[in-house]
Amino acid sequence: MNPIFFYIKDKLKDLYQERELSSIIKIILTDIFSMSTIEIYGDKDKIFSSKEMAELDVIIERLKKNEPIQYILGYEIFYGLKYKVTENVLIPRPETAELVKWIISYSEGKSGKIIDIGTGSGCIAISLAANIPGVSVEGWDISQEALNVASYNAKLNNVDVTFRNVDILSFSSDGEKYDVIVSNPPYITEAEKDDMQSNVLEWEPFTALFVNNSDPLLFYRKIAQVGIDSLLPDGSIYFEINRSFFKEIVAMLEEYGYRDIEVRKDCFGNERMVKARL
Repeated sequence: MNPIFFYIKDKLKDLYQERELSSIIKIILTDIFSMSTIEIYGDKDKIFSSKEMAELDVIIERLKKNEPIQYILGYEIFYGLKYKVTENVLIPRPETAELVKWIISYSEGKSGKIIDIGTGSGCIAISLAANIPGVSVEGWDISQEALNVASYNAKLNNVDVTFRNVDILSFSSDGEKYDVIVSNPPYITEAEKDDMQSNVLEWEPFTALFVNNSDPLLFYRKIAQVGIDSLLPDGSIYFEINRSFFKEIVAMLEEYGYRDIEVRKDCFGNERMVKARL
């Protein structure tokens, strides 16, 4: 094992569990310092220069402040594509990839128009555009900084997506019709903050995460209302959801006249996705 591996491990051993720390160290050494597996784990030692050591120590200090490794790297891999991530967008997560997979499987052989509300990094919109031939995709967000990142990611992955600056809470139908509406809106109540990891709470954008305790269905309700005016007949709506409110979300969709409502669990066994037809 290269001595630098143990150097990083000793500096961060009190912050991460063994398995997570080993994974982070490997990412640092391979992705930032271009070390091979043999150089990390084998007998072939790579000697770090003083400049490299200085860069490494800066990374270690950032990690000690709970900054996510994805922000330090500047990117994340999601559904097989590379995405730039900054503090203006959420880090794409495996649960959201499951939602994307569900939409793709349902849309196989179809074309049409999809809108991703609260697009952030653009990971949902871009993944759908890249994997559903002939589909037209829009991504909406209230944050222009997020839209700038999403536009960069569309170009990075050679995918055509139209991005729009829209405040969904004040949006009124403009007459456009869509086959699918998908959203991973803010759904964590402020009361749940104490249960969150500091690397999420202190670094990822507050407005993309949290909703007021008094109205946890705020965004779901508004997007469902938009769907009534904007979905084509037999159109579908997909949500990533807070598992604590999946029953309330289903009841709300039923009240608005949606049908064939289906709830799915994520890879961790939590109710995380809802699909409904109008």
